[in-house]
Amino acid sequence: MRALVVTAPRQAQVLEVPEPVAGPGELLVDVERVGICGTDVELYTGEMAYIGQGFTHFPIRLGHEWTGRVVGAGSADDDAWLGKRVTGDTMLGCGHCAYCQSGNHHVCPDRFEVGIRDGWAGALAEKTLVPTRFAFEIPESVSLTAAALVEPGGNSLRAVRAAAIEPGQRVLVLGSGTIGLLAAQFALAEGAEVHVGGVREGSLALARSLGVHRTWQLAELTGSDEFDAVIEATSIDAMPALSVQLAKPAGRVVFIGLASQRSLVDSRDVALKDITAVGILSASPGLAGAIASFAIGAVVPDPIVSEVISLEDVPSRLEGRRGSEASPGPKVHVDPRR
Repeated sequence: MRALVVTAPRQAQVLEVPEPVAGPGELLVDVERVGICGTDVELYTGEMAYIGQGFTHFPIRLGHEWTGRVVGAGSADDDAWLGKRVTGDTMLGCGHCAYCQSGNHHVCPDRFEVGIRDGWAGALAEKTLVPTRFAFEIPESVSLTAAALVEPGGNSLRAVRAAAIEPGQRVLVLGSGTIGLLAAQFALAEGAEVHVGGVREGSLALARSLGVHRTWQLAELTGSDEFDAVIEATSIDAMPALSVQLAKPAGRVVFIGLASQRSLVDSRDVALKDITAVGILSASPGLAGAIASFAIGAVVPDPIVSEVISLEDVPSRLEGRRGSEASPGPKVHVDPRR
């Protein structure tokens, strides 16, 4: 089968690879749509921290935001999955350690991370495998585009839940990328007054079209004590400290963005304002909620996808280029069947 393989930093191509075979407790899926995210770009460039830490080695098979249909099951007990549209968790915990037993498999020290760490190939291919215990059925009422946005949706939903938003509260989302725009939509669904700060005017205009009450250029955000909650979803090292400054006393700050270098936050600002600060890793606890929100139309994420491309087009997008007809949305999707 065809798959996108990163063989070395900034070297990627579509290659013929062996078709996966579902073992016991696994499902074989025909991949229909895959999202490209910032983590994929960092793996492609070789800048991802896991590479330096020895968790990830080339060649790498990318793709952890995906959806498709089950075409095979490694156990007869799983035949009921055949034909269903699914997505899968990215974090595949061992199932035995204290973290997994307590429901925190996404921080299991022995986890696989699909398409990110060694050991479990990503879904930028014609077929992929998912353990049955990490598979999630997606209703047919959910669009194909939305189905492939469940993973970033789960991250964003967790960020909004961590912000503990009450209707009418003022919420600032820093970052107008995929996670930021999805978080803004989930916050709107909670009845908040939502503000978004970003850099690209096209993404900010898209945020306004999604119903955001006000958008800001990041350089404009210089005040203090303005928002009940701040969700920091950028890759800019100065933004975590600004988030704490912008949050009201007794407010909440949620950190989901990751900068390429260390971000400094003055703990005195956190303590003297009685700020609650929360870090978010992984969509795992939010996947089911994201699917439910998409299914009932509480959040319609489709407009954030700018284009749908083939596997052969992926290297150019990893280099930062976009197609001539791409819309302003930050997310690029791939259809491996093209």
